[in-house]
Amino acid sequence: MLTQSLNTQVHGSKIAPAAHHVSDQFGAITGHVGLVATEFSYRKDEEIYGEDEPAEYVYQVVSGAVRSYKLLSDGRRQIGAFHLPSDVFGLESGATHRLAAEAIIDTTVRLVKRSSLEKAAGTDVQVARKLWAMTAGELRHAEDHMLLLGRKTAMERVATFLLEMDRRLAVAGMMALPMCRRDIGDYLGLTLETVSRALSQLHSQGILGFSGARQIVLRNRQRLHNLDA
Repeated sequence: MLTQSLNTQVHGSKIAPAAHHVSDQFGAITGHVGLVATEFSYRKDEEIYGEDEPAEYVYQVVSGAVRSYKLLSDGRRQIGAFHLPSDVFGLESGATHRLAAEAIIDTTVRLVKRSSLEKAAGTDVQVARKLWAMTAGELRHAEDHMLLLGRKTAMERVATFLLEMDRRLAVAGMMALPMCRRDIGDYLGLTLETVSRALSQLHSQGILGFSGARQIVLRNRQRLHNLDA
């Protein structure tokens, strides 16, 4: 379905540096070897790829936000990661995607054929090193997430999440979260009610403030760090 849509709706373009504070290793790779990327837009909650579908492309978020997740046998959803502007996702060691990916809000991504990247990595050591660095970053995140789910209390999990989003999203001291509280719960392995209760408690303690439904201001980062045991 994606391949057909690309052929009919999207025009190829050279990848440009992402307008984001995170180092754009993906743009550096494609620019270095002259690969052509394709931009594609997805509506809120639209699937980008499904679990066990062929991993034919590697993706980078241009704008918006993406969640990667797995549906468990009992119907529950476990979100593995949130991908924000300039983040790369869809890197796989096997031939298929282990998780599904959806747009959290209206989102634009860049796509590069995985086979093209692998071919470039086979002939250019700089490309191979940058791909390895991105893969190692994904592994570190997976290890940190496993520790969070296995060893931290509910409040510690929420504190860890807020500090992560503060690092990745905060502008002028405020976080504008693209994800809802149910998404946060499915990422942290908590119920919606537990997430809401933790946020209310942090607010009552003066650690954070709200400016709209999903806009959060951290008023006391040190106390939040203290909770992030």
